[in-house]
Amino acid sequence: KIENVVACDLFDHTESGDKGRDSLKAEIVMMHDKFPNMKTEVINETAGDDYVYGWMRYSGTSDGGMGMPKGPFNMTGIELVKFKDGKATEHWYFMQPQDMMNMMGPQPGMEPKKSTK
Repeated sequence: KIENVVACDLFDHTESGDKGRDSLKAEIVMMHDKFPNMKTEVINETAGDDYVYGWMRYSGTSDGGMGMPKGPFNMTGIELVKFKDGKATEHWYFMQPQDMMNMMGPQPGMEPKKSTK
């Protein structure tokens, strides 16, 4: 059904920079494999002109891939999709910096500073 709503030359402006429906299909399969119990909740959404904005919550369990620690996750972000002639042509995803840091887990050199009090 992706062919019905996604343009063949969809461009994903996220860090992957993928292009096309086949890349989107591969990403969906990968997400299903890495996060088999992931749930997506629409907090709010709106549309204006050629754009649809969705404030989304994602939760589930990570298998430890994609730079995420193994275990439960809960994060929110904004999905932005541009449409032309009824099909998605571009996609962006914006995440809160703290959610991104939590998703990535502890990073060397990024430990919280200890209080000197």
